[in-house]
Amino acid sequence: MNAAKMRYSGWALLREGLAGQTGWSPAWHDRDPAPRYDVVIIGGGGHGLATAYYLARTHGITNVAVLEKGWIGGGNTGRNTTIIRSNYFYPESAALYDLSVRLYEGLSRELNYNIMFSQRGMIEVAHSEAELEMMCRGANAMRINGVDIEILDRDEVLRLAPLLNGDLNCRWPVLGGMIQRRAGVARHDAVAWGYARAADSRGVHIIQNCEVTGFEIERGRVVAIETSRGRIAADRFGMAVAGHSSVLAGMAGFALPLQSYTLQAMVSEPVKPCLEVVVASSSHGAYVSQSDKGELVMGGNLDRCPSYAQRGNFPVTQSVVSSLVEMFPSFATLKLMRQWGGIVDTSPDNSPILGPSPVEGLYLNCGWGTGGFKAIPAGGTLFAHILATGRHHPISAPFDLARFASGATIDEAHAGVAH
Repeated sequence: MNAAKMRYSGWALLREGLAGQTGWSPAWHDRDPAPRYDVVIIGGGGHGLATAYYLARTHGITNVAVLEKGWIGGGNTGRNTTIIRSNYFYPESAALYDLSVRLYEGLSRELNYNIMFSQRGMIEVAHSEAELEMMCRGANAMRINGVDIEILDRDEVLRLAPLLNGDLNCRWPVLGGMIQRRAGVARHDAVAWGYARAADSRGVHIIQNCEVTGFEIERGRVVAIETSRGRIAADRFGMAVAGHSSVLAGMAGFALPLQSYTLQAMVSEPVKPCLEVVVASSSHGAYVSQSDKGELVMGGNLDRCPSYAQRGNFPVTQSVVSSLVEMFPSFATLKLMRQWGGIVDTSPDNSPILGPSPVEGLYLNCGWGTGGFKAIPAGGTLFAHILATGRHHPISAPFDLARFASGATIDEAHAGVAH
């Protein structure tokens, strides 16, 4: 930037500061709904916005509306622990999530928006010889599937995460681990904002505070939806509403094999850099990373009480904190600053559902469980292909709803690795 531009930029910042930051152009326009679109996407989270962007960019379909009942980035996309990885056991899952990691690697450049993707690596810790043996089995499967995975011995794990409890006589000793070095974290709301801005620039209508209240179905086909802002018609409708998928499916007259739970997370007070990788333990059911602000971002297993609440539950908080303090004794004196919950929709095989619904003209992007954030770019790419063509992409085909009738499930919940 030359000197003249720097002076102009400085004056612009000062002027906006004195004016209360009211003169900036919006990152995207908050539109009023039109009566009709080619495609309407229900859900303005990461998957919905990514789908709209790829519909416009890849398929040239720009007469698209994204409906969000709240505000952009205010749902599950802004309520997670931001981990991105592809260390899944089955080849179908590996193909999907590794596509997502590859897309994340170029996403800041693609969207011209810094999503703060930090590929710091993720370690899954083994605490017993049996667990390490199962981890080697999983790692071999992942390598066959083309996913970059390494098995670490005890010394390598402790070198990468030196604050882990290194006592071999403790209840959960560190005996080794598995690392995916391309894994990492990103800024969750920046992912939503980047896709929203990019979709808006291609003509997509982003409509906030617009809740779907019903479906208008004629001869077995959805022709329009009723919303809090009026009736909207379209040729095709896509549902990407995460934890509320079963609720909207019920409005459309069918049931989905999904259950909604709260996935809780929390952060500590900020401290100096002390954890350069993401660390997870299936035995403990807990994981932790350190944000750029210095906070320790912590999470654990689902609270298995079905719920639509976006808040935590103290027994889960207690379980996560006690596990992490056992793994990292030096964290015991830190204060928790805040906690939150996201609503996740889990399928019987812990894998997503992509493709047509039982009602013609309505398509599904749901069932991601705890894997929704890491899959945003791939989910958007695949769902856009389905909505644009009416057919599956080869990567999305195994995740069709029909797999539960045929028995061709993809059971990542019991694959013997972190999920």
